[in-house]
Amino acid sequence: MLRAPILLSSSAVFILLSTSLTGNSVTKPAPKRSGPPPSQINPQRAAALRKVAQWLKNSAGTLEQPEALAPFFERLYRETSSGAAVHILHFGDSHTAADWWTADLRDLFQHRFGNGGSGFSLAGHPFKGYRRTDAPSGGTMLWQSEGLRSADRDGYFGLGGISISTESAGQSVFLETDCDRIEISYMRHPGGGTVALFDRDQPLREFSTDGELAPSLISYETTPGPHRFVLKTLDSRLVRLFGWIVDKPGGVTYEALGINGAEASIILRWNESMLAADMRRRNPGLIVLAYGTNESTDSLWKPESYREMFSSVLRRLHSVAPAASVLVVGPGDRWIHDHPVWRVVPGVDWVIDAQRQACRENGCAFWDLRQRTGGKGVMPDWFTAGLAQPDHAHFTFDGYKRLASALFDDLMSQYDTYKKTRLEANQSHGSAEKNR
Repeated sequence: MLRAPILLSSSAVFILLSTSLTGNSVTKPAPKRSGPPPSQINPQRAAALRKVAQWLKNSAGTLEQPEALAPFFERLYRETSSGAAVHILHFGDSHTAADWWTADLRDLFQHRFGNGGSGFSLAGHPFKGYRRTDAPSGGTMLWQSEGLRSADRDGYFGLGGISISTESAGQSVFLETDCDRIEISYMRHPGGGTVALFDRDQPLREFSTDGELAPSLISYETTPGPHRFVLKTLDSRLVRLFGWIVDKPGGVTYEALGINGAEASIILRWNESMLAADMRRRNPGLIVLAYGTNESTDSLWKPESYREMFSSVLRRLHSVAPAASVLVVGPGDRWIHDHPVWRVVPGVDWVIDAQRQACRENGCAFWDLRQRTGGKGVMPDWFTAGLAQPDHAHFTFDGYKRLASALFDDLMSQYDTYKKTRLEANQSHGSAEKNR
């Protein structure tokens, strides 16, 4: 008789995953070269590229508290093999909002575990620079965005921390995606307007947003395949939208939830009951937090107050999504132009220390992005290599590809360790049962 796989106890996983073993990660085929051929790279850039490659090679496997990822790894193992879906939510600042780094992580996960669709994405085009490479979206001009980095007003901003609203008839938003099912997250309120949902030019349904004040959701089953959904207001009454949720039956979704200029504390200004309801519906296997770049130059924070705030964020996430693993990605190296010279931003040091300590106190995994990319002071070399932006804070398209591969390889190394440990535990248990 076949025995069901054994779920390791948390104490066993803590012991077994704390000792990192080298795994054989599977990545997608290398993309086509986007830069000039090697013969056309100047010597300075070539030298910088060699430095970066060596740093990334030497710093592999530096994921801290990997045992915190055991619940996520178990879900990857069980659910993707059985055809179910696993959702990954990646919250962050502009590094996340541009969806370059997260797009490559999405591709890597979906290449290995299956494409679960685009998951949650914001409605319309709520701020300059917002994109989802896997689900192009946009809208007409008369939508107003609320939430964003300030998170002002009532705190009802949905899973992505942003809502858009209009009181004009004929305003629309669209989403291009491939899915089997769509949900629309919106606010119901007294006197709310009526909207119509289309798939290209085909009307699907109408619904009213009138009712008692509360976040709400509608669902629509559709034929599998590519779609261009359009949501259009039919009258001049208030309509407030949070986002789209589009899924496939199985595989992984990697949902980029970034806001330009955001700091981690923004999550504490979102309505907690709404966040909890959204998390219950998405049921994420992994929550990634990637903040710290903006905090490193924010004079309002001190090391201790920042650590306390960051711990509060982690506790809230554990509260609203108790089954999810949490992975914190620290900020990268950052420089500022202090005329007439560039200098390293010292605040990155204490941000990393505070995040690391908060993760240890709250049972979360930590990935030191700065150390993984070479350590303090490396950003000028990444810039010379063509892998960082002139602002010495953000990366280029090719730079984010390097970051995505590094993070994915570190996660998959730990995942392969988890699978090996799991198999050995099952075999040991089977032998013990046989000898009884």
